[in-house]
Amino acid sequence: MAANSAPATPTDALGILGPDQTDLLRALDGVFTGWGRSAGAREILPPPVYPVADLEKFDVYTNFPQLALVASPLELTDGPPKPRDGRFAPADVQEIRLGLPHAACFGAYLFHEDTELGEDTLVTLVNRCFRNEDHYVPLRRLVSFQMREIVALGSYEHTQKVLASFTERITAFGAALGLELGRVAASDPFFENGGARALMSRVSPVKHEFQAGDLAIASVNTHRNFFGERCRIRLADSSGFAFTSCVAFGLERWVAVLLDAHGSATRALAAVRDAAAQGL
Repeated sequence: MAANSAPATPTDALGILGPDQTDLLRALDGVFTGWGRSAGAREILPPPVYPVADLEKFDVYTNFPQLALVASPLELTDGPPKPRDGRFAPADVQEIRLGLPHAACFGAYLFHEDTELGEDTLVTLVNRCFRNEDHYVPLRRLVSFQMREIVALGSYEHTQKVLASFTERITAFGAALGLELGRVAASDPFFENGGARALMSRVSPVKHEFQAGDLAIASVNTHRNFFGERCRIRLADSSGFAFTSCVAFGLERWVAVLLDAHGSATRALAAVRDAAAQGL
């Protein structure tokens, strides 16, 4: 179910990757996961859905209403409903309590909710993300896609050091793969409701995207202590809340730009493996 009525055309919004494309995606995810692990990240495994109440903590439905998708059981009390014209009617659906995340990093904050960090922390996770876009493009803009993230929690200095380190790695990796990646400051709707955070985001951008052409395939994001406050994640050596930042990779988008750059999934896979062998 979606927040607006934009149709999700299966041909454009959804797709099944073939074996070669799947190998390429898995290799890319292996590279990004390896970067996180080499930096000290432990991996966690989030669910593909969350209670609406959990996502609401992050103002998801206020700041990203156009992207929101939700899930609900069907109402079966009067017999099994049947879809009509490929859809169920609102009356066929029970109360909606599950939300589909549009970013993977939410799981990292909810995992650490109501905890005290004894030291700077780094985690990595991959998840299915869901976005109700106004249009779809195969591999490049999908209703459901995979996002690998590396999330830093702790001191502000720790979160910024992680972003600086991975900014360099993304740039070098893209160059090794023959991609000309532009680093572009972007807005972050988490800070667009006014107040001090919104003002700081205008003065100092909190999000940078790495674009291949006009397509963002990775981003580095600093959240200050927004998620720390919302999930009550505290720093052991102070009375304050943890700062967080994240590095995100849209895996299908990487596949798309590498197919364009190398002409086939097998040649793109060879390039990824060569770059990985060089330690990039």
